[in-house]
Amino acid sequence: MITIALSKGRIYKETLPLLAAADIVPTDDPEKSRKLILDTNHDDVKLVIIRATDVPTYVQFGAADLGVAGKDVLLEHGGEGLYEPLDLKIAKCKLMTAGLIDPKPRVSGRLRVATKFTNVAKRYFESRGEQIELIKLYGSMELGPIVGLSDLIVDVVDTGNTLKANGLKPVDHIADISSRLVVNKASMKMKHEKISHIIDKISSAVS
Repeated sequence: MITIALSKGRIYKETLPLLAAADIVPTDDPEKSRKLILDTNHDDVKLVIIRATDVPTYVQFGAADLGVAGKDVLLEHGGEGLYEPLDLKIAKCKLMTAGLIDPKPRVSGRLRVATKFTNVAKRYFESRGEQIELIKLYGSMELGPIVGLSDLIVDVVDTGNTLKANGLKPVDHIADISSRLVVNKASMKMKHEKISHIIDKISSAVS
């Protein structure tokens, strides 16, 4: 049995053609089905539909053999127990710091940064020798600077339109983001032939 972890939305839709290139086609639509484990055209290949942030964890601990996750999620996770054999070149965006277009003068004290990417933000500002106060948020990051909760945010930026609409601007570029295929290290050894076949087919489709 091969289990592939995916998340609903943009990544799922953009991964489907790549899976099809490896002759893996789901027989259920996650938008219409309440199932969390989807059947495919192969009895021994299943898709598990989970939160994007959980994909690396499922793959790391062997609950899934393979998964597709954004590089932002992998940077935050740390990548333990995973191989990252392929950049799928889909769901591209940038991980950036952002702040108000017209920032208010900052009172003394540590820079306050709101983000769900706390590990990434900590490493980034440490690399610049800056001490910050981290504020963990799970959504609507743009509100942080607007209501005075934070000086900056760290978030993924696609077009930048949401930032602009809320009076914010991108400041520093942290990383280019795209979705990656990740593989459990033990699965790669135990199911090498099957998984290598899937990787090769998807790699050809990406190329």
